[in-house]
Amino acid sequence: MKFYYDYPKVSMHKPLRPSAHRFTLQVHTRSHKRMYLRIIMLSLILSLAPAGGSWASPLKKVAPSPYAGMALIPEGAFEMGSQKSLRELDPVSIFQADRHMLGPEDPAHEVILDAFYIDIHEVTNAQYKSYMEATRLKTVPRYWDDTSFNQPDQPVVGTPWKEARAFCHWKNKHLPTEAEWEKAARGKRPVKYPWGNEAADKTRLNFNNHIGKTAAVGLYPEGKSDYGVFDMSGNVSEWVQDWHYPEYYLFSPKKNPPGPEKGVYKIIRGGNWMNNAEDVRVTYRNATVPKARSKTVGFRCAADSPRPSKK
Repeated sequence: MKFYYDYPKVSMHKPLRPSAHRFTLQVHTRSHKRMYLRIIMLSLILSLAPAGGSWASPLKKVAPSPYAGMALIPEGAFEMGSQKSLRELDPVSIFQADRHMLGPEDPAHEVILDAFYIDIHEVTNAQYKSYMEATRLKTVPRYWDDTSFNQPDQPVVGTPWKEARAFCHWKNKHLPTEAEWEKAARGKRPVKYPWGNEAADKTRLNFNNHIGKTAAVGLYPEGKSDYGVFDMSGNVSEWVQDWHYPEYYLFSPKKNPPGPEKGVYKIIRGGNWMNNAEDVRVTYRNATVPKARSKTVGFRCAADSPRPSKK
Protein backbone atom coordinates (compact mmCIF):
# COMPACT_ATOMS: atom_id res chain seq x y z
CA MET A 1 0.00 0.00 0.00
CA LYS A 2 1.39 3.36 -1.03
CA PHE A 3 0.44 6.73 0.45
CA TYR A 4 0.57 9.95 -1.43
CA TYR A 5 -0.07 13.18 0.48
CA ASP A 6 -1.05 16.32 -1.40
CA TYR A 7 0.01 19.43 0.51
CA PRO A 8 -2.53 22.24 0.12
CA LYS A 9 -1.69 25.68 -0.98
CA VAL A 10 -2.27 27.85 2.09
CA SER A 11 -3.54 31.42 1.74
CA MET A 12 -3.32 33.93 4.59
CA HIS A 13 -6.69 35.35 3.53
CA LYS A 14 -8.80 32.30 2.82
CA PRO A 15 -9.70 29.62 5.38
CA LEU A 16 -8.45 26.14 4.76
CA ARG A 17 -11.17 23.89 3.33
CA PRO A 18 -11.71 20.49 4.96
CA SER A 19 -10.97 18.88 1.60
CA ALA A 20 -7.63 20.62 1.31
CA HIS A 21 -5.80 17.69 2.93
CA ARG A 22 -6.15 14.53 0.88
CA PHE A 23 -4.83 11.06 1.31
CA THR A 24 -4.56 8.94 -1.82
CA LEU A 25 -4.42 5.24 -1.01
CA GLN A 26 -3.80 2.27 -3.20
CA VAL A 27 -5.16 -0.81 -1.49
CA HIS A 28 -3.86 -4.15 -2.69
CA THR A 29 -4.46 -6.70 0.06
CA ARG A 30 -7.01 -7.60 2.78
CA SER A 31 -4.51 -6.59 5.50
CA HIS A 32 -4.09 -3.28 3.78
CA LYS A 33 -7.86 -2.77 3.92
CA ARG A 34 -7.84 -3.32 7.68
CA MET A 35 -5.06 -0.80 8.06
CA TYR A 36 -6.99 1.62 5.92
CA LEU A 37 -10.04 1.34 8.23
CA ARG A 38 -7.84 1.90 11.29
CA ILE A 39 -6.43 5.07 9.74
CA ILE A 40 -9.95 6.35 9.06
CA MET A 41 -11.03 5.62 12.66
CA LEU A 42 -7.94 7.35 14.07
CA SER A 43 -8.60 10.39 11.88
CA LEU A 44 -12.17 10.60 13.15
CA ILE A 45 -11.02 10.37 16.80
CA LEU A 46 -8.40 13.06 16.31
CA SER A 47 -10.92 15.32 14.59
CA LEU A 48 -13.10 15.19 17.71
CA ALA A 49 -10.30 16.19 20.10
CA PRO A 50 -10.63 19.71 21.60
CA ALA A 51 -8.26 22.49 20.69
CA GLY A 52 -4.94 22.09 22.46
CA GLY A 53 -5.03 18.31 22.24
CA SER A 54 -6.48 17.68 25.73
CA TRP A 55 -9.69 15.84 26.42
CA ALA A 56 -12.36 17.27 28.73
CA SER A 57 -15.51 15.71 30.18
CA PRO A 58 -18.66 16.89 28.45
CA LEU A 59 -20.88 19.24 30.45
CA LYS A 60 -23.89 17.54 31.97
CA LYS A 61 -27.25 19.13 31.33
CA VAL A 62 -28.96 19.71 34.65
CA ALA A 63 -32.74 20.04 34.56
CA PRO A 64 -34.02 23.10 36.44
CA SER A 65 -35.32 22.22 39.88
CA PRO A 66 -39.08 22.60 40.35
CA TYR A 67 -38.18 23.85 43.82
CA ALA A 68 -35.84 26.65 42.78
CA GLY A 69 -36.19 29.60 45.11
CA MET A 70 -37.80 27.47 47.81
CA ALA A 71 -36.66 26.26 51.22
CA LEU A 72 -37.11 22.67 52.34
CA ILE A 73 -38.97 22.38 55.63
CA PRO A 74 -38.24 18.90 57.05
CA GLU A 75 -40.91 16.57 58.33
CA GLY A 76 -41.52 16.37 62.05
CA ALA A 77 -43.24 17.96 65.02
CA PHE A 78 -43.26 21.57 66.18
CA GLU A 79 -45.17 23.66 68.69
CA MET A 80 -47.94 25.70 67.07
CA GLY A 81 -49.78 28.51 68.79
CA SER A 82 -49.17 30.57 71.90
CA GLN A 83 -48.47 29.27 75.39
CA LYS A 84 -50.57 32.05 76.86
CA SER A 85 -53.04 30.51 79.32
CA LEU A 86 -56.71 30.42 78.39
CA ARG A 87 -57.36 32.09 81.74
CA GLU A 88 -55.49 35.17 80.51
CA LEU A 89 -57.82 35.68 77.57
CA ASP A 90 -60.36 38.45 77.88
CA PRO A 91 -63.77 36.73 78.12
CA VAL A 92 -65.44 39.85 76.68
CA SER A 93 -63.65 39.22 73.36
CA ILE A 94 -65.86 36.17 72.78
CA PHE A 95 -68.86 38.47 72.38
CA GLN A 96 -67.19 40.94 70.01
CA ALA A 97 -69.14 41.53 66.79
CA ASP A 98 -65.83 41.57 64.88
CA ARG A 99 -65.08 38.03 66.05
CA HIS A 100 -63.08 37.16 62.92
CA MET A 101 -60.29 39.48 64.02
CA LEU A 102 -59.77 37.41 67.17
CA GLY A 103 -57.17 34.64 66.86
CA PRO A 104 -57.12 33.07 69.18
CA GLU A 105 -53.55 31.84 69.24
CA ASP A 106 -54.29 29.45 72.09
CA PRO A 107 -53.75 26.80 73.08
CA ALA A 108 -50.21 25.89 72.11
CA HIS A 109 -50.28 22.37 70.69
CA GLU A 110 -47.99 19.90 68.94
CA VAL A 111 -48.40 19.54 65.18
CA ILE A 112 -46.68 16.99 62.95
CA LEU A 113 -46.14 17.88 59.29
CA ASP A 114 -44.79 16.00 56.32
CA ALA A 115 -41.78 17.61 54.63
CA PHE A 116 -42.65 20.44 52.25
CA TYR A 117 -41.12 23.35 50.39
CA ILE A 118 -42.00 27.02 50.75
CA ASP A 119 -40.97 30.09 48.75
CA ILE A 120 -38.00 31.83 50.31
CA HIS A 121 -39.49 35.18 49.26
CA GLU A 122 -42.97 36.59 48.86
CA VAL A 123 -44.25 36.56 45.27
CA THR A 124 -43.06 39.71 43.53
CA ASN A 125 -44.66 42.02 40.97
CA ALA A 126 -42.19 40.76 38.37
CA GLN A 127 -43.23 37.14 38.96
CA TYR A 128 -46.90 38.03 38.90
CA LYS A 129 -46.44 39.95 35.65
CA SER A 130 -44.97 36.81 34.04
CA TYR A 131 -48.02 34.90 35.20
CA MET A 132 -50.42 37.48 33.74
CA GLU A 133 -48.61 37.44 30.40
CA ALA A 134 -48.49 33.64 30.22
CA THR A 135 -52.16 33.19 31.12
CA ARG A 136 -53.39 36.37 29.39
CA LEU A 137 -54.99 37.45 32.63
CA LYS A 138 -56.72 40.78 32.13
CA THR A 139 -57.56 41.53 35.76
CA VAL A 140 -54.60 43.36 37.25
CA PRO A 141 -53.98 43.61 40.99
CA ARG A 142 -55.14 46.73 42.74
CA TYR A 143 -52.26 49.23 43.15
CA TRP A 144 -50.68 47.83 39.97
CA ASP A 145 -50.18 51.40 38.74
CA ASP A 146 -49.19 52.84 42.11
CA THR A 147 -45.46 53.56 42.11
CA SER A 148 -45.30 52.98 45.85
CA PHE A 149 -46.28 49.32 45.36
CA ASN A 150 -45.57 48.29 41.74
CA GLN A 151 -41.78 47.99 41.61
CA PRO A 152 -40.60 44.63 40.17
CA ASP A 153 -38.92 43.42 43.38
CA GLN A 154 -41.71 44.47 45.72
CA PRO A 155 -44.26 41.85 46.82
CA VAL A 156 -47.41 41.87 44.73
CA VAL A 157 -50.38 43.27 46.70
CA GLY A 158 -54.01 43.85 45.89
CA THR A 159 -54.68 40.24 44.88
CA PRO A 160 -57.69 38.42 46.37
CA TRP A 161 -57.34 34.92 47.79
CA LYS A 162 -58.57 33.11 44.65
CA GLU A 163 -56.07 34.89 42.41
CA ALA A 164 -53.23 34.10 44.83
CA ARG A 165 -54.27 30.44 44.78
CA ALA A 166 -54.49 30.47 40.96
CA PHE A 167 -50.93 31.79 40.69
CA CYS A 168 -49.63 29.03 42.96
CA HIS A 169 -51.49 26.36 40.95
CA TRP A 170 -49.98 27.77 37.76
CA LYS A 171 -46.56 27.18 39.33
CA ASN A 172 -47.61 23.61 40.29
CA LYS A 173 -47.66 24.70 43.93
CA HIS A 174 -50.30 25.63 46.51
CA LEU A 175 -50.92 28.22 49.16
CA PRO A 176 -49.36 26.99 52.41
CA THR A 177 -51.66 25.75 55.12
CA GLU A 178 -51.65 27.80 58.29
CA ALA A 179 -49.61 25.09 59.99
CA GLU A 180 -47.05 24.97 57.15
CA TRP A 181 -46.73 28.75 57.25
CA GLU A 182 -46.13 28.85 61.01
CA LYS A 183 -43.54 26.08 60.98
CA ALA A 184 -41.59 27.79 58.19
CA ALA A 185 -41.73 31.07 60.14
CA ARG A 186 -41.03 29.66 63.58
CA GLY A 187 -38.19 27.39 62.57
CA LYS A 188 -36.87 24.85 65.00
CA ARG A 189 -37.72 26.77 68.20
CA PRO A 190 -40.89 28.10 69.89
CA VAL A 191 -39.82 31.70 69.32
CA LYS A 192 -41.71 34.98 69.19
CA TYR A 193 -40.32 36.17 65.85
CA PRO A 194 -38.65 34.35 62.95
CA TRP A 195 -35.17 35.40 64.13
CA GLY A 196 -35.74 34.59 67.81
CA ASN A 197 -37.05 36.43 70.84
CA GLU A 198 -35.10 39.67 70.42
CA ALA A 199 -37.24 42.78 69.99
CA ALA A 200 -38.53 43.72 66.57
CA ASP A 201 -36.68 46.65 65.01
CA LYS A 202 -36.21 48.18 61.58
CA THR A 203 -33.00 46.20 60.93
CA ARG A 204 -34.97 42.94 60.92
CA LEU A 205 -38.29 43.74 59.25
CA ASN A 206 -40.49 46.31 57.58
CA PHE A 207 -43.17 47.20 60.15
CA ASN A 208 -44.72 50.02 62.15
CA ASN A 209 -45.05 52.14 58.99
CA HIS A 210 -41.40 53.14 59.23
CA ILE A 211 -40.94 53.35 55.45
CA GLY A 212 -44.62 53.88 54.61
CA LYS A 213 -44.91 51.12 52.00
CA THR A 214 -43.78 47.62 51.12
CA ALA A 215 -40.06 46.93 50.82
CA ALA A 216 -38.27 44.85 48.22
CA VAL A 217 -38.34 41.18 49.15
CA GLY A 218 -35.26 39.82 50.90
CA LEU A 219 -34.17 43.20 52.16
CA TYR A 220 -33.88 42.03 55.79
CA PRO A 221 -31.49 39.05 56.09
CA GLU A 222 -31.27 39.61 59.85
CA GLY A 223 -34.95 38.78 60.09
CA LYS A 224 -35.08 35.46 58.27
CA SER A 225 -36.24 32.27 59.96
CA ASP A 226 -34.15 29.26 60.99
CA TYR A 227 -35.01 27.71 57.62
CA GLY A 228 -33.76 30.74 55.68
CA VAL A 229 -37.20 32.12 54.78
CA PHE A 230 -37.41 35.91 54.47
CA ASP A 231 -40.08 38.42 55.51
CA MET A 232 -42.25 36.08 57.55
CA SER A 233 -42.82 39.02 59.89
CA GLY A 234 -43.85 42.36 58.43
CA ASN A 235 -43.76 43.67 54.86
CA VAL A 236 -47.07 42.05 53.80
CA SER A 237 -49.55 39.82 55.57
CA GLU A 238 -49.83 36.57 53.61
CA TRP A 239 -52.78 34.55 52.41
CA VAL A 240 -52.78 30.91 53.52
CA GLN A 241 -54.99 28.03 52.46
CA ASP A 242 -57.13 27.82 55.61
CA TRP A 243 -60.58 29.13 56.31
CA HIS A 244 -60.79 30.87 59.65
CA TYR A 245 -62.49 29.31 62.64
CA PRO A 246 -61.62 30.85 66.03
CA GLU A 247 -61.59 27.60 68.02
CA TYR A 248 -59.90 25.42 65.38
CA TYR A 249 -56.83 24.88 67.56
CA LEU A 250 -58.99 23.10 70.14
CA PHE A 251 -59.93 20.21 67.83
CA SER A 252 -57.56 20.33 64.84
CA PRO A 253 -55.90 17.04 63.88
CA LYS A 254 -52.37 16.59 65.13
CA LYS A 255 -50.92 15.47 61.78
CA ASN A 256 -51.06 17.73 58.71
CA PRO A 257 -54.06 19.86 59.79
CA PRO A 258 -55.81 21.07 56.60
CA GLY A 259 -57.90 23.81 58.19
CA PRO A 260 -61.71 24.01 58.41
CA GLU A 261 -63.71 22.81 55.40
CA LYS A 262 -65.62 26.06 55.04
CA GLY A 263 -65.90 29.52 56.50
CA VAL A 264 -66.49 33.18 55.83
CA TYR A 265 -62.96 34.56 56.23
CA LYS A 266 -59.54 33.42 55.10
CA ILE A 267 -56.54 33.42 57.41
CA ILE A 268 -53.70 35.88 56.78
CA ARG A 269 -50.42 35.54 58.66
CA GLY A 270 -47.25 37.46 59.43
CA GLY A 271 -48.40 41.01 59.91
CA ASN A 272 -47.45 43.79 57.49
CA TRP A 273 -45.62 47.07 57.00
CA MET A 274 -48.27 49.00 58.96
CA ASN A 275 -48.47 46.67 62.00
CA ASN A 276 -46.83 47.12 65.39
CA ALA A 277 -44.46 44.66 67.03
CA GLU A 278 -47.24 42.71 68.73
CA ASP A 279 -49.02 41.99 65.45
CA VAL A 280 -45.97 40.68 63.56
CA ARG A 281 -45.36 37.78 65.97
CA VAL A 282 -45.25 34.34 64.30
CA THR A 283 -48.23 33.08 66.32
CA TYR A 284 -50.44 36.10 65.54
CA ARG A 285 -53.56 35.12 63.59
CA ASN A 286 -55.69 37.44 61.51
CA ALA A 287 -58.34 36.96 58.84
CA THR A 288 -60.24 38.86 56.19
CA VAL A 289 -62.76 38.28 53.42
CA PRO A 290 -61.34 36.27 50.47
CA LYS A 291 -62.22 39.03 48.00
CA ALA A 292 -60.11 41.64 49.80
CA ARG A 293 -57.66 43.53 47.58
CA SER A 294 -55.49 45.17 50.20
CA LYS A 295 -52.19 47.02 49.88
CA THR A 296 -51.04 45.17 53.00
CA VAL A 297 -51.74 41.60 51.84
CA GLY A 298 -49.58 39.44 49.56
CA PHE A 299 -48.66 35.77 49.49
CA ARG A 300 -46.08 33.07 48.86
CA CYS A 301 -46.47 29.46 47.68
CA ALA A 302 -45.64 26.04 49.07
CA ALA A 303 -45.11 22.64 47.44
CA ASP A 304 -45.25 19.06 48.64
CA SER A 305 -41.92 17.30 48.99
CA PRO A 306 -41.69 14.24 46.71
CA ARG A 307 -41.90 11.05 48.70
CA PRO A 308 -39.34 8.29 48.02
CA SER A 309 -40.78 5.48 45.93
CA LYS A 310 -41.42 2.20 47.71
CA LYS A 311 -39.41 -0.69 46.31
